Amino acid sequence: MPTVALYKPYGVLSQYTRDASAWRTLAEFGLPPAVWPVGRLDADSEGLLILTSDKRLIDRLLSPRHAHAKTYWVQVERIPDDAALAALARGVVITGGLTRPARARRIEPPTRS
Repeated sequence: MPTVALYKPYGVLSQYTRDASAWRTLAEFGLPPAVWPVGRLDADSEGLLILTSDKRLIDRLLSPRHAHAKTYWVQVERIPDDAALAALARGVVITGGLTRPARARRIEPPTRS
């Protein structure tokens, strides 16, 4: 069962079929047949995307039974204040559902040499 780690660039949907938007799709990356994204990244996000046909791996990574910590490093438009970080830590409503509580903190951007 093939498993692929793909660095999904900005501007690509985590799906194979086009929608009404102008975003690119995974169809143009020449991936092995029958591998599907485990989770998703929005088109305006970039980062590691795992694609597989291994149902046990999908279950291990996504099922709440196997809850494991996930770390996201995000760039936002303004520096969040303590109240915004506290709200994120309590959980936020996304598409009608409340996210699980999380740890949220400001980090310093990496230095460029």
